[in-house]
Amino acid sequence: MDLETKDIVTKFYESNFYKDEEVLKAFLHPDVELRWYGTTGFRKLNLDGISEITKEISESYESLRAETEKIISNGNEAAIHFTYFVRTIENPEEEMPLAHFVAMWELKDGKLYKGTQVSQLGEEIDDDPWS
Repeated sequence: MDLETKDIVTKFYESNFYKDEEVLKAFLHPDVELRWYGTTGFRKLNLDGISEITKEISESYESLRAETEKIISNGNEAAIHFTYFVRTIENPEEEMPLAHFVAMWELKDGKLYKGTQVSQLGEEIDDDPWS
């Protein structure tokens, strides 16, 4: 189950969920709950709330790409550390870091069910964070 759990979480963040609501529904449990601690404060989101944020993303960015740093899993739980890179509609030629994330998920019925996510605004990082 560990490999499958890792795959589900990684594929979700690396997918085009922000452009296709069907992809969002394929990965998220109908009763999903995401607790998100971000630079603008705390948000508790259900499927509708997550869908609203993804619509905002699709309207603001030409592209969104996740670069996974590390993922670990144990049974039906996984933690992932990644950075989202974006290309804005105003400047589609330049890709820039949007935010760095750490997310922990519990899966149910093969879908993301209960999650906690922490984010910080993106910045270029030249150094290996583990050195």
